Amino acid sequence: MPNLTKDQLEELRKFDSPTISNAIETFNVRPRTEGFMGPGIKCILPYEKPIIGYAATAIISSINPPNSRQKEMLYDSYANVKKSPLPTFLVIQDIDPMPIGSFWGEVQATTYSALGCVGTITNGGVRDLDEVSRLGFGYFANCILVSHAYVHIVDYNCSVNVGGITINPGDLLHADKHGVVLIPEEISLELAEACKRVQLSEKPIIESCREKISTGIEIDEIRKLREKNK
Repeated sequence: MPNLTKDQLEELRKFDSPTISNAIETFNVRPRTEGFMGPGIKCILPYEKPIIGYAATAIISSINPPNSRQKEMLYDSYANVKKSPLPTFLVIQDIDPMPIGSFWGEVQATTYSALGCVGTITNGGVRDLDEVSRLGFGYFANCILVSHAYVHIVDYNCSVNVGGITINPGDLLHADKHGVVLIPEEISLELAEACKRVQLSEKPIIESCREKISTGIEIDEIRKLREKNK
C-alpha cells in the first residue's frame, strides 16, 4: 500500500468511522457487509479524534509458558514495528479459547509508543486503563483483563483474523468509538474527498428534518430529499 502523507492521514482523522464506511461504499470495491470489525472489538478508552494507522501484526497466547524462541519473538515484534510504516497499529490475534492474559499494559503501551505505535486492535484483552489513557495510546479490544498470565507472541508479521476480518501487514485502519474500518488501498487517496461528498449529500435531509422536528414533516418530502441526495 502506498503510504499517505501525514497531511492526508490527518485529513482522514477529521471524519468518524461511520462516515469513512459510508464513503467507502460509494466506490463499490467490496460488499457492504465486509471491511469492518464486528462488535466484539470495542473502543475501550475515550479519544478526542479517530486514530489511524498502518497494521503491524502478531499472534499471542497466554495459556502456557513461552519457550526460549517465543520469548525472543517479543524483540522481533519490536523490530518489526520499528520498521513498519508510520503511524502503526499493532493488530494482535489472541488464539486462546477465551482471553485470559493481557499482552497490553502500561509497560508495553509505552514501549510500543516509543517505536511509533499509536494503538492496538486485538480480540484479546487490555489492562492498566488509567495509565494508558494518560499516554493517549489506542485501546480497541475484546475485553478488559486483570492478569498477563503467560502471555507471549507465537508469530508476527503475518495475516491475522481480528473482529471477523483478515488484516495483513501494511493495511490502513481507521478506528474510533464506533469501531474499526479497513481502508482499501485502491481508494485511499480519494477517500477524504468522498467523505466530504457523503456529508454534503446528508446535509439537506438532516437540516430539513431538524427544522420540522416541532411541526412534523410529510413522508413525501422525506422521499424527495432522499431521492435527490442518493
